[in-house]
Order: sequence, then structure tokens, then C-alpha cells
Amino acid sequence: MLNHLFSASLLPTLDSLMSTQGIMVVLLMAYAGAMWMFLTSAPKVYTVMVSDLGLARDIYEGMLNLPAAEVPLHYYYNYEQSLGAGGMGMDPMYMGSSAMTGPASMGNGSGTQLAEGLWYQLRKNTQLHVIAGASLGQKNRQRHVCFDRECLDNLLMRIQTRGIKYKIRSEKPLNFLLKDYDGQIFEMSEVSN
Repeated sequence: MLNHLFSASLLPTLDSLMSTQGIMVVLLMAYAGAMWMFLTSAPKVYTVMVSDLGLARDIYEGMLNLPAAEVPLHYYYNYEQSLGAGGMGMDPMYMGSSAMTGPASMGNGSGTQLAEGLWYQLRKNTQLHVIAGASLGQKNRQRHVCFDRECLDNLLMRIQTRGIKYKIRSEKPLNFLLKDYDGQIFEMSEVSN
């Protein structure tokens, strides 16, 4: 008797699950779970804007010895365009002329690159995306600007461990100079919103 009552109470639940609306709810829950898994497994990406992609490649591949990284899947869907790489909502002081006309394109290099820039593996689940768009600094120094302090801290730590010459100009916001093997000075700057 108790078994019969229990199965009878399940019939309306099973009937509603098998309806079109029930199937849609189950599919939406499965899709939400899949999206959650995708988004939580996606690597953290830091973006650095530079004034010259070719010279930046020499720094990140040559001096810092960063390995090339695959472009994360979520960046194939124009995600980065919403970051202001096109010059919208950003102080013009940080934007070069190439940023106003569109993305810069590079030839074949060892770093993974699209028309939007260079991709490097900074840490295990952290990538560095280097794009054109920064203006030249004082004395026509090559500039590398970033909105993430943590990114510049990671780069500075890598510079220190490799014994590369650098000079910290300010702590807040972080700004330091880096000298490459040819004696050219690069400015690394944190930009606050």
C-alpha cells in the first residue's frame, strides 16, 4: 500500500519532467552547468598595450623567455574588443595612432599571434596578451601599459629572477624602467581607471 502511494505521488513529477517545458528546463540546467565548467576552467588573461609589437616580442620571448600560448576559446568571440582596445573610454595619452585606426598585424613569429597581438603563458593558468595601442613615452621610450597591478608584479618578478636591469620609478601606480640587451629603455606602467 505504501509503495503504491509513493509511486502515485511520483507520477505528476515524472509527467511534468517529460513535458516540453520540463525538457527545456533540464536542457537549460545542463547548458548552465557546461558554461560554468567552461568559464571556471578558462585561463586568466592579462592584457598589456605596447607601442611596438616587434620590440615587445623581443622583450617577452627573448629577455623574459615566456613560452607562446594558445588563444583562449573565449577570445575568439571578440571578447577583448569590449576592453577598450579600440580607444573608447580610455585616456588618449595611453593610445597610439595605430589604436585609432585598428589592430596592428605582425608577421610570423614564434609567439602565437592573431591580428590582435601576441599570446604568452605567464603562469600555469594565466596568460599574457600583448596588443598594440600604447603611445610612446618620454624621450620616445617604448611603453607597455597595463590596467592590472598583479600582471606588472608578475612581470617585475620575472625580470628580477632573470637578472635584467630595471629601475622602479613609483610604487603606486607601479611604474618601472627596463633596459634591454641593446641598451634601449622600456617603460612599464600601471594605469588606474
